[in-house]
Amino acid sequence: MSKLSWRAGNMLYPVPSVMVSCMGEDKKANIITIAWAGTVCSDPAMVSISVRKSRYSHKLISESKEFVINLVSKKLARACDYCGVKSGRDIDKFNEMKLNQYVSEYMDTPAIEESPVNIYCKVIKVLELGSHDMFIGEVIGVTVDDKYMDDNNKFNLDKTNLITYSHGEYFTLGEKLGTFGYSVKKKGKKTRQDKILKKKSSIKKSSDNKKLKNKNK
Repeated sequence: MSKLSWRAGNMLYPVPSVMVSCMGEDKKANIITIAWAGTVCSDPAMVSISVRKSRYSHKLISESKEFVINLVSKKLARACDYCGVKSGRDIDKFNEMKLNQYVSEYMDTPAIEESPVNIYCKVIKVLELGSHDMFIGEVIGVTVDDKYMDDNNKFNLDKTNLITYSHGEYFTLGEKLGTFGYSVKKKGKKTRQDKILKKKSSIKKSSDNKKLKNKNK
């Protein structure tokens, strides 16, 4: 096997394509599509988004010190692309894409109601890196679409049909290959993820049984 040498560049693909909603001092909500987004810490939960200084949303986030990461489903793919090529200086993206603003208990900046998962973030640090500034946000809350909850009170993220971005193109996710820890799982032994799901299921059944007993009293 032979390899070709290329100059330095961003080849870390695929990446999530997310729609970030934000709002500045004028209280006008906007949406920017971002591919440079990711998790940077688990405890406390922190994420990052990288935005060019020239972007309208850079100004809004700098003013409010908050933003919402909205995960993108297949149904939102066109809106996702549109919000990445049009500027909020000129148009109302919520209105143009017929998206609804969802105001949560966490902050004034609205989320996108049609998104299956909304992650609310407060800016705690800004890193000036070069072409982009990285906004590091602490996650202060999350809202999810309850239609993806099952009878065991588990949120089925795989049912939301999320999209990903790779080198200028959008894709849906492919088939499931395994769960975390499956490569070292012994036959008949449950993984940590299996135990978590079983515990959640047990808690849900216990809660339902209590409700049934109270109803029959």
